[in-house]
Amino acid sequence: MVDEVILLDYWPSLFGVRTRIALEEKNVKFDYIEQDLCNKSALLLEMNPVHKKIPVLIHNGKPVCESLIQVEFIDETWPKANPLLPSDPYQRAQARFWGNFIDQMLPGLGKLMWGANGEEQEEGKKEFVEMLKTVESELGDRTYFGGETFGYVDIALIGYYCWFDAFEKYGNFSIEAECPKIIAWAKRCVKRDSVAKSLPDSEKVTELVPELKKKKRVE
Repeated sequence: MVDEVILLDYWPSLFGVRTRIALEEKNVKFDYIEQDLCNKSALLLEMNPVHKKIPVLIHNGKPVCESLIQVEFIDETWPKANPLLPSDPYQRAQARFWGNFIDQMLPGLGKLMWGANGEEQEEGKKEFVEMLKTVESELGDRTYFGGETFGYVDIALIGYYCWFDAFEKYGNFSIEAECPKIIAWAKRCVKRDSVAKSLPDSEKVTELVPELKKKKRVE
């Protein structure tokens, strides 16, 4: 039986990037269906009735929601190619911890990108940089977060990279000046075919931001 794999996603989503990369790492063929988040499709609402958001991975008609859960699901469903999580239980737990920590950077980013005033944006920038520095400390001098092996934590973080230009523009700061090892790590990741194929163009993301900010104000 050939697996039917469908991904409901929105092209600049730093979360959807995770799922795309994981599928590419496993050489899993999938159908990509772009979503209009202002006019959500009946399929999206049916497959994710609780949160009604992307990405949604549909495997043989069954939906899997939340990007990091999708990465684990992909790793377990197609275990032979390029393991994404360590086999050691403790190391797996640590990887999950850092994946969760990376998602905790989002409130700071929300203030930075969509903050109503300069003070709120400054607070968001400070929160984001502090957490990114913590992640950088965990990376240390390793090639990837898993050492020489690209995996779960790398996938959890690399989606943010395509948004770095926008963060810098609207936050008026340099991420490379604050976290040079993170930038060097990201450039290594982008050399992988799975990442290069999956990451949206950062210039297009930055160009999209004014439109997204306008929509936020309307909401």
